Amino acid sequence: MDRLLAGQATASNGSLTAVALAAEAGVHRMALLRRHTDLKNEFYERVRTETRRVPEPERRLRETVTKLKETATKLKETVARQKAEIEELRQPVARLTLVGVVLIQDDGQQAQRPAADNVVPLRRPAT
Repeated sequence: MDRLLAGQATASNGSLTAVALAAEAGVHRMALLRRHTDLKNEFYERVRTETRRVPEPERRLRETVTKLKETATKLKETVARQKAEIEELRQPVARLTLVGVVLIQDDGQQAQRPAADNVVPLRRPAT
């Protein structure tokens, strides 16, 4: 730990990570991460206090969380826009359906009423 914090790494790339700490200690990284979590936590605490920096894994996680939150916000906005668009499209469909029903029901009564000069009667297609 002391070599890494002093910037005098001999067996690693000198980054302030648990992987570099394991390399400096000559142990497998999983041994440090799983069996010696107390040492890993102590190392990251010393990184925070002695270098006044956020440890690299924590910084990366914070960046990922920020990006995911931004993505979630954009997705919520997209879903809201799509719901509004769907609602806008449903209204004309409902109106057109009602007009179709009225026209079909009104077809038999059309012959009895006189047509206006500017109205062209629609005929049902022959089937």
